[in-house]
Amino acid sequence: MVYRELILQKGSKAMQGLPDEVTQLAGREQLDYIGVADLAPAHGYIVGTGGPALASFPRCVSLGIALMDAIVDRLPEKDSFGNAEHYRTFAYEVVNDRLEQAASKIGSLLQRAGYSALPMCRMIRAGSQPLTAVFSHKLGAHLAGLGWIGKSCMLITPDRGPRVRWASVLTDAPLAPTGAPMEQRCGDCMECVKICPAKAYTGRNFVESEPREARFDASKCNDYFNALETAGKPRVCGLCLYACLYGRNKKTNRK
Repeated sequence: MVYRELILQKGSKAMQGLPDEVTQLAGREQLDYIGVADLAPAHGYIVGTGGPALASFPRCVSLGIALMDAIVDRLPEKDSFGNAEHYRTFAYEVVNDRLEQAASKIGSLLQRAGYSALPMCRMIRAGSQPLTAVFSHKLGAHLAGLGWIGKSCMLITPDRGPRVRWASVLTDAPLAPTGAPMEQRCGDCMECVKICPAKAYTGRNFVESEPREARFDASKCNDYFNALETAGKPRVCGLCLYACLYGRNKKTNRK
């Protein structure tokens, strides 16, 4: 499990003692991952999705909660025994609520220390790009050194693959970044591409200079969910998340 300690930049006195308080809060909230990202490399992208005000924040505290394997492993049989509802409830709605509660509390800690903090809601979409969020949580986690962007466009961690949900707190607090973006390790693997029922992935590895559409057609994914809803079924898939070998093959090796 990757649990990053928050570190102050040299020369900062106003933040003295706060990183320990944030880390302790993260432990009480049962977070599995925490890291700090320098957002400067993604400034232009953030301006495009969230606007100049959002892009004015230089740092992001990235928070992650690992999903329960017993729930994810049932996704191939999501039409049986209430598996889809189980996933939607405990691997999506409940975990998202836990993350947003933790993000709110960490934001309050930073504000009380005299800094600006903006917890990012998962459901806010960019106005001109309805299938794109105003801030990418996986981008924050990637820049914090917690994983790489896979062929599924999800954040892939070395120990749990994509079986993690993320939240973010944007801030101007002088926290030192906890890591650098990881190089992709997907190689020739195509498990997420092959299992996708919407055929939404192209199979290309992540290249920073390429648009998301080079790897992923979000409209196909959205159309698939709409078809499920029309058929009276829950809007649940997650098969790309289930199929990733970094999540499936390393479950017995985690500490």
